[in-house]
Amino acid sequence: MAAVQWDPFEAIERDVRAMVTDPRWADVPAPTQAQAMAARLLLTADGGHWLFGSHARWYRHDQADGQWHLSAPPADPRVRAAARPAHPAPAIPVEMLPASADFAFDRGSTQAFVGPDVPRRVTEQVRGLLDQQRGLQEEFPAVVGPLAEVFCNDVKGTVAAIWGTIMWCAYAPAFDGNERLLSMFGEFLSRPLPGDDWVRWLPATPLSALVALYAERLGRGAQGTALRLAGLMRDTARVLAADPRFAPRSAALLAMVEPLRAQPWLDHPARDAPGIRRAWLARCPAHLRGAVVHETSPGDHFRHSLYDMVRALSFVAAHGADPRAVAASLLAADVHAVAPAVAPQLYPWLDAELRHTYYVALAQPDHPLRGCWPRDGEPPEALRPPDRASAAALLGAAYATGLAWCGLTGTPPPPRGFPSSAAMVSCLMDQRDDPHETQPGVPDAPSEWIRHS
Repeated sequence: MAAVQWDPFEAIERDVRAMVTDPRWADVPAPTQAQAMAARLLLTADGGHWLFGSHARWYRHDQADGQWHLSAPPADPRVRAAARPAHPAPAIPVEMLPASADFAFDRGSTQAFVGPDVPRRVTEQVRGLLDQQRGLQEEFPAVVGPLAEVFCNDVKGTVAAIWGTIMWCAYAPAFDGNERLLSMFGEFLSRPLPGDDWVRWLPATPLSALVALYAERLGRGAQGTALRLAGLMRDTARVLAADPRFAPRSAALLAMVEPLRAQPWLDHPARDAPGIRRAWLARCPAHLRGAVVHETSPGDHFRHSLYDMVRALSFVAAHGADPRAVAASLLAADVHAVAPAVAPQLYPWLDAELRHTYYVALAQPDHPLRGCWPRDGEPPEALRPPDRASAAALLGAAYATGLAWCGLTGTPPPPRGFPSSAAMVSCLMDQRDDPHETQPGVPDAPSEWIRHS
């Protein structure tokens, strides 16, 4: 029997997790914590220093700028096995030190909603919430804020509260074109959703869109209506929490709005929508801060999304490819196709190795890394995921990364998806859940309402 190869990266993860989740860790002074973490740094053969720190994720030290960059660790077992303790160790900033809350955060799933549909029990509970609002529409005002352009003029804020909660809680809002969770809103939409017959590539919905619905009523003195809208967001988030693609942000939204049930006056000091948004984010507990990083730090959100994309590409290591290099190349493919002028804006958010890979893939048309780029909407054979779950995870992580760099650079996301994520659709066309399987007695809304024109 072949011996099991020791993996220093896995060993350090276990060691740090056990140390940081010990209740005594919180009482250890920061300099002592930094000393303990320095003893657990790894050095790879290429000179890279690696820290398993804040957010329970790996960081790579950039010798050029002296900074620690969020960066998924090497995938090659030989590279990992050759890692050794780092002596001397680079300085570890206080913000890089892990806390027990970092290990309490469940990141859920990076899968998009293409391939695996939203579970029927979730869809039907959302449909139930939507149907309950039909007889109450007269009591609520029309949609206000960023969501107003999504709906017809006579649609009320309750419908927008449910829709906005779904879209805000979605890690990667790319949906099967026949997804029931979307089609039930067809009668309310003012225009076709972006995408095609296969996928709806929906833009990210900011927290400010949800806050606007609530703040408008609160600002007019209609506290009861405002609280009912917040309660509807809460109820929708509770339903969505059953799906791991919604779960982390659902938990965060619940933490923001649930306190209003016992303390309805809680947001009164905030006065306006931006102040309420800040108040909601302040109520998000430490162990859920990773779920709202897209709201609090667009640059860090881009890094985390790219980290997820590298992990979703782990299957390429079986072919001898480096998932980090492939992710940087696919990032370059998307930027090159959508907004090449913003390419330099992403350099500061990449570690030295990823930055170089990203640069050469962009700058050299004949570089071998361009072999990772999709052709005619199809991925190279070596980048075809081995199963449906892997394909959905890569599609979701790639789409989330695309939305993240668009948000960071102020680039409008493409209505038909990014090349890297759109290429994954061909890997899922024959493996999707049956979109026509409906619960008896519950008709679907006409799907033509959400078809792309």
